Amino acid sequence: MGGPAAHLGFFHDEFVKRRRWLTDSAYGEVVALCQLLPGPASSQVGLTIGFLRGHYCGAFAAWLGFTLPSALIMISFALGLSAWPEAGSGGWIHGLKLFVVAVVAQAVWQMGRTLCPDRPRIAMALLVAVSLLIIGETWMQILALAIAGAVGSVVQLGSNAASEPLQVPLQSRKPALFAVAFAVLLLVSFLPQAIGSLGWIAAEMYRAGALVFGGGHVVLPWLQEGFVASGAMAADTFLAGYGVAQAMPGPLFSFSGFLGGSQAGAIGGVVAVIAVFLPGTLLVFAGLAAGAAECAGRGDPAALNSVHISRLTPAGTRVGKSAGFQPQSGRHRQKT
Repeated sequence: MGGPAAHLGFFHDEFVKRRRWLTDSAYGEVVALCQLLPGPASSQVGLTIGFLRGHYCGAFAAWLGFTLPSALIMISFALGLSAWPEAGSGGWIHGLKLFVVAVVAQAVWQMGRTLCPDRPRIAMALLVAVSLLIIGETWMQILALAIAGAVGSVVQLGSNAASEPLQVPLQSRKPALFAVAFAVLLLVSFLPQAIGSLGWIAAEMYRAGALVFGGGHVVLPWLQEGFVASGAMAADTFLAGYGVAQAMPGPLFSFSGFLGGSQAGAIGGVVAVIAVFLPGTLLVFAGLAAGAAECAGRGDPAALNSVHISRLTPAGTRVGKSAGFQPQSGRHRQKT
């Protein structure tokens, strides 16, 4: 529990301070790389630590250990709510709505205090927020990331301190194979699917994991639009699941198990969990070799710092919308 910040703090205490698997600088490089990629940053950091320690088997063990408990709980909750639908009509749902809004707002505030400590970075965050409020489409978020990185590089935001290289046990050709697999699966995810089918669940989750920057709180409006605005799920059911996910240990992306389980039972929950984490996993393996070299001093920390600022604003622009979950017109939805 506690979100990505708490997870990263636990990883640092456990694997840097206590077990000494990584140095402080190497851990910082891992976190920087994973924060730059779309998907759940804390899960990607855990997977990367497992990979550096035990290659692919270590990565799988790390992901499974971090994700499995909360995923099983969320899938079980979805199955229980499907068997007892009257449980979702109580006043506790309204309380969970208020809880969700408060949690997202608090997460935005905490990230803002960390990432925007001065006026230039506050101004950058506000400009990105206004841009996303005016044009809320996915391509605008990606464009904002690119522009923020370029501006940060020019004005030199953040520290330029160098660090020791991160040793990554990857063969030269494998990163390219992972990148190609990521791109091919992303293209396939845009093919039309029947709403509620396993293919549709996998496609929605894969796109969420591949195109959303900012972690669990930012993926919320994307999933809401895919599942609620499409008519596949009632808004109250969606909010009930997300509220429970907030109280669970592990990554917020395990909320996908609830969404998939509500649509297609246990198998749907398993498909959803795998699909939402898969793109981030492929990108970690694709970016480790190149990203380690860039983060080790040959890259641009100022640009990375600005990208982190721009990742804050999608959640901030949607805190108010989280209460009512009104459909957004920017994103295309699959039709049957």
